[in-house]
Amino acid sequence: MTSAQIVLAALSVSLQVAVAALAIVLPVGTALAFALARGGKFRTLLDALVTLPLVLPPVAIGVLILSAFGRNGLGEPLARGGIALVGTWRGAAVASAVVALPVFVRVARAALEGVDPRLEQVAATLGASPARVALTVTLPLAARGMLAAATLAFARALGEFGATILVAGSVVGETQTLPLAIFEAYERGDSSLALALCLVSGAVALALAVVAARLEPARA
Repeated sequence: MTSAQIVLAALSVSLQVAVAALAIVLPVGTALAFALARGGKFRTLLDALVTLPLVLPPVAIGVLILSAFGRNGLGEPLARGGIALVGTWRGAAVASAVVALPVFVRVARAALEGVDPRLEQVAATLGASPARVALTVTLPLAARGMLAAATLAFARALGEFGATILVAGSVVGETQTLPLAIFEAYERGDSSLALALCLVSGAVALALAVVAARLEPARA
């Protein structure tokens, strides 16, 4: 493959993985952000568990995922059901989702905490159920912050390396994301390709960071 083809293939796989990771993060992360923003009995423990992927080495996360979804875990039952994770882009998506989840939850939680609880109380007083209050009052008011959270989580998923290489490997056009392609190009001594991949990765990351910054609510 030419250098241009490798760059395009890595970018395509990265986008595919990041989109799938975001699809996992959005429902799980939104539920966790609500739980943390509105308090609860086990809030401190839940907060610590959500933060854990931020402080654990990515390689450790990869090992844990392999333990859960490898041959000695759920790998074989999932494979029989036609859902292979280890060694596939789906596995890369799961790994990326795990590391992106804390980023989403932290930003989404701040957005939800910024919603005036009195507005939610008024809606509840008028007979709205908690689910309806969340869908029609809380989420619309926190929409910009939630979008910022999703954008940053997407960017984090694009940049995942350590867990991804363990869970999915690095096959060009199948599981090789931009970070994996950069590493392999550097290992081969192909500095021009490594630089080109870095520029593409940097440009995408910068664009996402700008979008997230513009979406975040202005502080008084």
